Amino acid sequence: MTTVTRFAPSPTGYIHVGNLRTALFNYMIARKAGGTFILRFDDTDPERSKQEYIDGIREDLEWLGFSWDREEQQSARLDRYAEVAAELRASGRLYECFETPTELDLKRKKQLNMGKPPVYDRAALDLSEDEKAALRAERPGHWRFLLDRERIDWTDGILGDISIDAASVSDPVLIRGDGQVLYTFASVVDDVDMGVTYIVRGSDHVTNTATQIQIIGAIGGTAPRFAHHSLLTGAQGEALSKRLGHLSLRDLREQGVEPMALLSLMARLGSSQPVELAESLDELIEGFDIGTFGAAPTKFDEHDLFPLTAKHLHGLPFAAVKDEIAALGVPDALAERFWQVMRENIVTRRDLPGWWALCRDGAEPLVDEEDRAFVTEALALLPEPPYDDATWGAWTAEVKAQSGRKGKGLFMPLRKAVTGRAKGPEMGDLLPLLQRKPG
Repeated sequence: MTTVTRFAPSPTGYIHVGNLRTALFNYMIARKAGGTFILRFDDTDPERSKQEYIDGIREDLEWLGFSWDREEQQSARLDRYAEVAAELRASGRLYECFETPTELDLKRKKQLNMGKPPVYDRAALDLSEDEKAALRAERPGHWRFLLDRERIDWTDGILGDISIDAASVSDPVLIRGDGQVLYTFASVVDDVDMGVTYIVRGSDHVTNTATQIQIIGAIGGTAPRFAHHSLLTGAQGEALSKRLGHLSLRDLREQGVEPMALLSLMARLGSSQPVELAESLDELIEGFDIGTFGAAPTKFDEHDLFPLTAKHLHGLPFAAVKDEIAALGVPDALAERFWQVMRENIVTRRDLPGWWALCRDGAEPLVDEEDRAFVTEALALLPEPPYDDATWGAWTAEVKAQSGRKGKGLFMPLRKAVTGRAKGPEMGDLLPLLQRKPG
């Protein structure tokens, strides 16, 4: 059987690190098996779904290097959901209810006060046709799926054997009073129609999975395999949910995070395998094993992305950044040398313009008061550019002979005077890139 997975984001916002894990796991399972990966937009909420988010999600996935074999939008399948809903009504598995949110809340509180689980009492099943008609005149009805009150079992790809008593779960609402088809229903119909064979999603969906397994059976489908990954927390174990909006892929990209750094971290985070920078998405796919992931909440620290980003950049050949460096205005004759010198001294690509500005325009000298006279005398000994590989050695030897300084007392004040920084490339490598005399 062909492996078919899907990523079904709701286009009510941009992709963040939380739902990236879901997308990545489903993508890698499909690609490793040579199967099909579907991008499906859960856009049945017309008020909150926006085209800009659909475009943004596509753009983010392409930035990561994803491709998809099929794209769907649930808003284009409303007729199909109506058809299946009619079948469920006819079979008695979909029934109309009329409680308001306030009435449901009061029922839940009463059940909790009595020590009972807050499960919908199915009062709507006892309504006569006349009572239903009277209620419809006051308010629109919503539609619930009638669960068989039996245990629902499956072997989860991460959590192991799961068993949920359907009697402990409320009959899920599938269609709202305003006619909006909800995720639980649309997703099941799509998964069955599209032949989805494996679904990976967050552990907060475990109860959804139990009810969806029954709905799948009721509409004549076969349940796919399921795996529920752990939820992300902050570095100190704090809830990350309130911060996810600030951890969108486009925000991380704006900060200079490289795709391979992000993918390498997310492909291993929460597993028994160490996080290691991969050279390609194909490498991550080859080494992916859903069985290595655990159920415990997974700590995510965005600061871990920057060492991985720096390591990725340090290994890039000049050809990979040639156009970017040309766009900075670096002359062709200096471009490859500029990259070779600077790539070990940047954390993100955003650091490159600053280094080229230093080479092109010079830096504001950083001089300690006790070194001021020394630096003035030393800079007077430095000739005008162009400089070559021997310039730094010859210059510092002359300064050493005249000043008597050596070691850190010689080299650090000169570095800070030339670059305005205490750290950076080897000065012998940097000096030939300078377009004007420091000072």
